[in-house]
Amino acid sequence: MKRLRIGVIGAGAFGQRHIATIRREPLCELAAIADPAKAAAAFALQNGHAYYASYDDMLANARLDAAIIATPNALHAPTGLACAAHGVHMLIEKPIAETVAAAQRLSEAAEHAGVALLVGHHRRYNPIIAKAREIVQGGGIGRLTAVTALWMLQKPAAYFDVAWRVEPEGGGPILINLVHDIDDLRFICGEIASVQAMTANGARGHAVEDTAVITLRFAGGALGTITVSDAVAAPWSWEITSGEAAMYPQRPENCYLFAGTTGSLAAPKLELWRYAGETGWSAPLSCERLEILPEDPQVVQLRHFCRVIRGEEAPLITGRDATRTLATTLAIREAATTGRRIEFG
Repeated sequence: MKRLRIGVIGAGAFGQRHIATIRREPLCELAAIADPAKAAAAFALQNGHAYYASYDDMLANARLDAAIIATPNALHAPTGLACAAHGVHMLIEKPIAETVAAAQRLSEAAEHAGVALLVGHHRRYNPIIAKAREIVQGGGIGRLTAVTALWMLQKPAAYFDVAWRVEPEGGGPILINLVHDIDDLRFICGEIASVQAMTANGARGHAVEDTAVITLRFAGGALGTITVSDAVAAPWSWEITSGEAAMYPQRPENCYLFAGTTGSLAAPKLELWRYAGETGWSAPLSCERLEILPEDPQVVQLRHFCRVIRGEEAPLITGRDATRTLATTLAIREAATTGRRIEFG
């Protein structure tokens, strides 16, 4: 079977992770890199990769089947529109775009062009998340009633040397980090029907928030809370608890709790709590540790992308699905700013 030719647009840290994954995958091959930065040109030359300073030039000349877009967020939509115009399938790093309107335009363009548009919410491909979805949506804990999610850690001071990370327009853990957890909760628990939020910036004193508390109502009736802070000495975040990324020191803790009428599930440790017989607060609960085979979500995501292009699988996350995750995350910022509850139709 012919290997798919994939170009990578954006050769920064995330782009290089995609490049390394493509080079190890027999379903595809790296066709070219596009990035105007001198460091990207040097990286391509050093590693023997075809290089274009302009993604338009690459799309026009590199004979691509698909592209992975790992540019800054503001370039996701225009780059994706260019891919659609050239009939090139695309996988875009999260978030799909900066605004809901741009995300909708991009989704419509991809559909009109007949090309696949997937978005890099890569945790959906993690076996832990997949098992949690199976248990919760399969009735393994009864009726889902309450959800708690934590994203609490401490970013180093040097992280904030980049100006945009302390500006309300693009910085802060809501827009940078929480989008991952919102997608996790949507995938595991179902759609979010409304959000309310409060934020604070007293720990760091930046113009943007360092801490937030969010309440959620899911379409299925469950209620949820999320506590977020990037200024605390704590291990309760997916990055640290799951062991998914080697750059973070792993701590065997949980950051998601799903409570149901017949049981509860804690993740990422996948601890399933249930009564063995008699129920009620005076009866003992048993705890079962669910086993999964670990897989690299980036590898699974790339293979899925290739199979979607070949018509062998349906997309796990489409542009329109990712737009809902973006809209929910942006609504949390709006709710915190206005003090209103934001409802989704």
